[in-house]
Amino acid sequence: MSHPSTSASARSVLVTGATGGLGTAVTRRLAAEGWTVHAAVRTPNDARRLTGLPGDIRPVTLDVTDEASVAAAAAGVGGTLDGLVNSAGLIVQGFWEQVPAAALRRQFDVNVLGLMTVTRAFLPALRTGGGRVVNVGALSSLVALPFFGPIAASKAALASMTDSLRIELRHQGVKVALVEPGAMRTEIFDRAADSARRDGLAGGPEIERQYARALAAAAASVASTRLHPVDAAVDAVHHALTARRPRPRYLVGPDARTVRIARRLPTPVRDRALLAALKLTPASFGP
Repeated sequence: MSHPSTSASARSVLVTGATGGLGTAVTRRLAAEGWTVHAAVRTPNDARRLTGLPGDIRPVTLDVTDEASVAAAAAGVGGTLDGLVNSAGLIVQGFWEQVPAAALRRQFDVNVLGLMTVTRAFLPALRTGGGRVVNVGALSSLVALPFFGPIAASKAALASMTDSLRIELRHQGVKVALVEPGAMRTEIFDRAADSARRDGLAGGPEIERQYARALAAAAASVASTRLHPVDAAVDAVHHALTARRPRPRYLVGPDARTVRIARRLPTPVRDRALLAALKLTPASFGP
């Protein structure tokens, strides 16, 4: 899929979320091709998960929500960088009325503000290297399903941010691309479920009763969702980093066609289709 403009020899990239499913796969692919991969991990313990992977992989301890941590990582990486892959992220799921405010803040702190903190810190090195920024979004930015509103909102914000950043950096020698996969076979959904259990629900018993059946239906639908391998998303990230003319936006995976069709539907028709996709009926909402 990729058409490198130069040899990967001596090229360097920072990958956030390097111990996540997609981040690890991108790290492995680039390291195997000779890139120096600065693999951003939250803790030294996370770095052990990268032990034994082939290639020049250099763990960097970095918390995207901590500006001091990000600044220290940027200083440690050095003055030149050929690529930045922003793949760190998390999913907060639930119906809007039930999602605690703290969980929503965390969603945007990581997926939007944290991503921009990292990008801002490494832009000087990317300018020096004539590098690329590749942001990992999601197809949910284009079609927001019920129950997935928080993650969809954060990815829509990320998409808008990427669009404006691409234009701002166009004449500064830094290309910017957005890769938007569908549902992938990674640990992120398991982590989302764990977080939801820890966070609990907002609104008290009355709201809990209001959404009890809808929550059960949505959870069952999520559990039966067909997840796809990360390979196509890795290919898209690779193309965005190496192609002479990277695309501004990559819609990735089998879900992409469904999303394109859904966006063309009249809004009332699309709303009914999205409710049906999660097996939500009028009876699902109410005590």
